Amino acid sequence: MTTTVLTLSRMKKNMQKKIKSVELARVEWEKICFISLIAAGIFLLFYIYQINVLTKGTYLLNSYEKNINQISQANKKLEINFAENSFLGEVISKAQELNLQKTTSVKYIQVLDASLANAK
Repeated sequence: MTTTVLTLSRMKKNMQKKIKSVELARVEWEKICFISLIAAGIFLLFYIYQINVLTKGTYLLNSYEKNINQISQANKKLEINFAENSFLGEVISKAQELNLQKTTSVKYIQVLDASLANAK
């Protein structure tokens, strides 16, 4: 009987050690939930910040593209004006060299059929 009591006593001590080791591994769920909630809040704020930055970048790109289109259209108009002015400037200077004058009235010469030479 003493061996049985001693065996049971040892088993009880072993069980108590195992129970203490299990208690040490016990997780405090309140702390984990609190930390998880704070992490989720931080991630939500970071997400909102990233969306804000992305929206600002997209808005800036669109406004820059509009400015580029306006400037390129103005540049095309200036190129056309420059080409016309340089061509017309050359024509006007050539006309002055040749002493050409602006016409005020146009008169047509009528040629009669009988006045043409008959070619054979």
